[in-house]
Amino acid sequence: MIFNLPYQTFNSPISAPIEIYLNEKKNCDLCRRIHKPCIVVGFSLITSYPIWFLLLCVLGGASYATLLYYREKNIDFSRLTTRILAILRGTTVTLIALLLLSPLLKSSSRYSEKPIVLLALDNSGSVVLGKDSAYYKQEFTRKFKDLADKLSRKYEVQTYTFGDRISKGLNPSFSEKQTNMAGLFTEIRDRYSNRNLAALVLAGDGIYNQGADPLYVSDNAPYSIYTVALGDTTQQKDILVSRVNYNRIAFLGNDFPLEITVTAHKCAGTQGKITVSSGDQQLYSENFQIGEKLYTHTFTTKLTASRTGLQRYRISVTPVGGEISKANNYQEIFVEVLDGRQKILLLQAAPHPDVAALKQAIEKNKNYTVDNFMLSDFSGSIASYSLVILHAIPSINDVGFQVTNQLKTLPIPVLYIVGTQSNIPAYNSLMTGLMIPPSLSTFNDATAVLNPDFSLFSLGPEIEHMIPEFPPLQVPFSQYKPGTAAQVLLYQKIGNVNTRIPLILFNQGVDRKSATITGEGIWRWRLANYAKVGNQLAFDELFTRIIQYLAVKEDKSQFRVMMKNNFSESEAVDMDAELYNDSYQLVNDPEVNMVITDSHKKNFPYAFTRTSNAYYLNAGSLPPGEYTWKASTSFGGKAFQKTGMFTVMALNVESMNTVANHILLNNMASRHKGKMIYPSQLDQIEQLLSARDDLKTVVYTQKRFTDLVSFLPALLLLLGLLSAEWFIRKRNGSY
Repeated sequence: MIFNLPYQTFNSPISAPIEIYLNEKKNCDLCRRIHKPCIVVGFSLITSYPIWFLLLCVLGGASYATLLYYREKNIDFSRLTTRILAILRGTTVTLIALLLLSPLLKSSSRYSEKPIVLLALDNSGSVVLGKDSAYYKQEFTRKFKDLADKLSRKYEVQTYTFGDRISKGLNPSFSEKQTNMAGLFTEIRDRYSNRNLAALVLAGDGIYNQGADPLYVSDNAPYSIYTVALGDTTQQKDILVSRVNYNRIAFLGNDFPLEITVTAHKCAGTQGKITVSSGDQQLYSENFQIGEKLYTHTFTTKLTASRTGLQRYRISVTPVGGEISKANNYQEIFVEVLDGRQKILLLQAAPHPDVAALKQAIEKNKNYTVDNFMLSDFSGSIASYSLVILHAIPSINDVGFQVTNQLKTLPIPVLYIVGTQSNIPAYNSLMTGLMIPPSLSTFNDATAVLNPDFSLFSLGPEIEHMIPEFPPLQVPFSQYKPGTAAQVLLYQKIGNVNTRIPLILFNQGVDRKSATITGEGIWRWRLANYAKVGNQLAFDELFTRIIQYLAVKEDKSQFRVMMKNNFSESEAVDMDAELYNDSYQLVNDPEVNMVITDSHKKNFPYAFTRTSNAYYLNAGSLPPGEYTWKASTSFGGKAFQKTGMFTVMALNVESMNTVANHILLNNMASRHKGKMIYPSQLDQIEQLLSARDDLKTVVYTQKRFTDLVSFLPALLLLLGLLSAEWFIRKRNGSY
């Protein structure tokens, strides 16, 4: 081992302690890891050549010095000077010859490590929910710190608090919202692996509500575990909202279900009331009678999504006298209400049963509303619609220039249904991705064959099973010419011949999507579906997926911000942003700023961090409440801005379980040669540790081999010898 300090070599065992004060950079890897100074206990030289090669090196050095200083008669030095110069030159040559043997320097370092004892204290809110909260906050915390001081006289002591995170030191606030006991054992494993870890003293109530089962995680721990049982195992009087099941997303105008489970302990004979409110408005309430010592009941109701945005609902149960905690008498939930309904325009050239079948299938999905008009009766604008369906339009009686001209200027997707009244040449002029060359206006019957290579969306097994059962459609007889960007969902089967002629085809244009059904008579498909299986689910699902693909709105904006709408107060609020140039390539040259505003109109400015080609922001943990945000940037002379909102929900899981789990603590201690004690027995920890014979100081020795050619002190020694010889020669008038 290399040290730029004086070395001490020992040929006999060390009988007295040696102290060498080293800079940390001089320490070996093991010493740096445990922050202990090394003690160099010896070094030696090792070479692969026989030992008598050393004699050759010495002989070579002596011979060289003799020839130089005793055979040369013109050197006029005194006898003493000549001897000194000969010794310097002989030593130099001997060392150089020795280095040619590629010797290795073997160095040994030794350090000792006391047994390590860890003290960990549960810092979660459940510890102080009971009647002994003042004792745990003051007296017990002081005693636990005193225990750490006492143990540090004999052991190396490290202290921690744990809850939803692990922190060094013993400064508990008992305010953390979750308990991740498994995280403590993971931290110990990562930090103290291969160390002289002797014991863990864990003080807590045994309640955990985050992470894995601590009994399982600690199963392979190589150290002893002593537990201090805090909290109360007696079930106190309490009533609480124990669980709420709900949909996090609802659509405007729809009803969404709410399931609320209320649990009551030792409240028999009392009456309770559950309410659901939004702001100052009470939406639901129900009285109930508690007739059992352990009462559990689930209440079910439906709420109406009447406003868009993130809606906050408070579910609460009236408290009863003498209950241990009122913090668990309510829960708050957030539901994002989307205006997901899309308007679809269905135009027909003439009355046809296909239109009724389509309208009924589409309106099965509450996210769509259908406006149905005869072409001659429609005089409005199509700009407000998400999708236009044209049945036999353009037609031979009315080409419908009013509609087709509007469609040419708007990026609205279109579904064309070709029928016997269709004007085929006018249809071909609409750039739909399909050309139907004019024929003798004859029509064929064609059944449907599924294209196995279709990839725009997937179909369920029920639909795939029903497609061969659908009756034929009436299709134009012609040589169809699909475009290169077209994808076929269904091919035509004419008679018993499977063809490559499209029956349902999709096309992705420059600015919009379109689809074409090349035949009429789809109303028969719906009837056949019912006749076969007693419902129209396969037909309805087929056209719902067609409509969903066409009507979905693609985000073409150049600036995008992606984030969740709901965070818990223990989570970090983070988000991603993307900026595109005019060619829709990701760029991250300009700075992106974010301003988050809380419910009190207080602004918090942030700046996004650049990633490889996008942006990322971690705003940290925020207090519970509702927040709005505004992100802005500028690029290429254009300003971009996005706004939104999110909520941070309060966590009260610590108040859901007020009964300490001492069984877990006892099992953990008994599995690891430890013992569970109570706070009044805290002094026993020192005695239990002292009674153990296996807690010993461990002495580590590390050996290291260094090539002597690269050993700096050897180089300095050679330079010193040569310099001394040169100086003496010059001083005595020689060169």
